[in-house]
Amino acid sequence: MEAADLLVRCTFPPPGTAVDCAVSGGPDSLALLVLAVEADLTVTAWHVDHGLRPGSNEEGARVAAVAASLGAAAVSVTAVVDDGPNLEERAREARLGALPDGVLTGHTADDQAETVLLNLLRGSGVHGAAGIGDPGRRPLLDLRRSETLALCDARGLDPLDDPMNADPRFVRNRIRHEVLPLLAEVSDRDPVPLLARHARHAGEAVALLDGLVEGVDPTDARKLARLTPELARLALRGWLTGLLDGRPPDAAAVDRVLDVAGGLGRATEVAGGLRIERSKGRLRPVPEGGRDDGGR
Repeated sequence: MEAADLLVRCTFPPPGTAVDCAVSGGPDSLALLVLAVEADLTVTAWHVDHGLRPGSNEEGARVAAVAASLGAAAVSVTAVVDDGPNLEERAREARLGALPDGVLTGHTADDQAETVLLNLLRGSGVHGAAGIGDPGRRPLLDLRRSETLALCDARGLDPLDDPMNADPRFVRNRIRHEVLPLLAEVSDRDPVPLLARHARHAGEAVALLDGLVEGVDPTDARKLARLTPELARLALRGWLTGLLDGRPPDAAAVDRVLDVAGGLGRATEVAGGLRIERSKGRLRPVPEGGRDDGGR
């Protein structure tokens, strides 16, 4: 597997651009690191240690060694997350807080397919059907997971094996290991390209829909009240998706925020620790556990 064969299907910025890459040490993120260097970018690899398993503090050193061998810089940060309920979501939020803005990730077409199904199960609507948000930060979305593995093998890299990727507690893992193989068996074809193409089409529809509320301030409760409920939900969904780093909220969360905008409640939880409150006629996000005592 040659890097040049894969680069033509990647969406990296122009040569010479300084980029940050999230590198866990798995095959996808190692392939991201290799390909970013091959694309003549100035690369810094970022590794986040959640402290969830023995020896995890040593994985950052392994990532740094690979980065150094490729001529890239490396930064290792710690964002400890305790095991327990909502582990996947809490780990994700911890990573987002530890990684720099605009960091590139190694999501592939397989991740895209999983995300489409996961979002559909969460009731995230058309925005969710578009899959992973902000494709500019996911330059490997047209590659397959098998190709990132093959690239690592060709380069003599030994990817880390994260046991969390096989833990059946996480819905994504069951989609990966149970649902997608079953879909392939039932349809007698690989569902990943179909779901990835569906995500692209849904993304085009989302762009058209978002144009209907362009210029609308979704934090202004009075202006939201002048819109039809459908347009108000559309404006809120786009705003909340941005606050959730590209992850569309479910329909119930959007409806709860619309109720807050309409004065039917003071505040509501959305997802991932995001809380929306209404104060003096405006909606605003507040930190988890925070509270606004201003008037409506």
